[in-house]
Amino acid sequence: MSVHEGVATLAAVITLAGVTVGVLRWYGVPQQWAAASAVARGLVQLVIVSVALTGLITHPALVFVAVAIMFAIAVATAAGRLASPGTWWRTAGFVAIAVASGVLVALGTVFATGALEPTSRYLLAVSAIVIGNTMNITTLTGRRLTEALIERWDEVEAWLALGATPRQAATPMARQAVHSALVPSIDQTKTTGLVTLPGAFVGAIFGGLSPVEAGRFQVLVLAALLASGSIAAVITARVRASSPTRPEPLDRAARPRLRMRTPRR
Repeated sequence: MSVHEGVATLAAVITLAGVTVGVLRWYGVPQQWAAASAVARGLVQLVIVSVALTGLITHPALVFVAVAIMFAIAVATAAGRLASPGTWWRTAGFVAIAVASGVLVALGTVFATGALEPTSRYLLAVSAIVIGNTMNITTLTGRRLTEALIERWDEVEAWLALGATPRQAATPMARQAVHSALVPSIDQTKTTGLVTLPGAFVGAIFGGLSPVEAGRFQVLVLAALLASGSIAAVITARVRASSPTRPEPLDRAARPRLRMRTPRR
């Protein structure tokens, strides 16, 4: 990459981040700077990872260390989005189980069937994609279920009064939360090649694979994402739905404060 390309890339990233913040501020969305902060953080992290990848790919043992770090960060991130005050460790525990279950089944199937060779390059690439997407699906499931339980808690209490268990009472909302969390991944899979060219496909071509091989790699990744996400979402929903008490609202700090204006006399 030349100096000119680097400067142009930085200028484009800063401009797009500014547009994002401007739109969110104009509409009054809470935490307007979160997106720009995420872009800045992602930029720094990608620079570090780009430098480190050369050594990781040539040392198989380091690949497992990198995957473990990815997993730990994914769990911490999802738990931070789902935990209410004082429940972070407990939330992190079931998030770890949910994400690990989905990822292990998906990656185990991909490599055990021989669809992909268990090389350092493939293991690192597929693990990163699957772990990241499973984290997102887990977060979406937990948050949407929490919001639904808060809004429809009277309905849950009615079922509890009739003798239903907490999980039975919350099952309709849990199922809807799982479905809603999987919609983006399902739509991405349905429109692959028609509306979007996913990153794994483009990256595989840039990495030297033929379009046919890149397409095969992308199909495996998409199938792994859906399998891993489905398992993690169901586990998350079942755990969250088993609580006998009304959940506390998430992101209290993100709520906009309404200011009462004193009428003029």
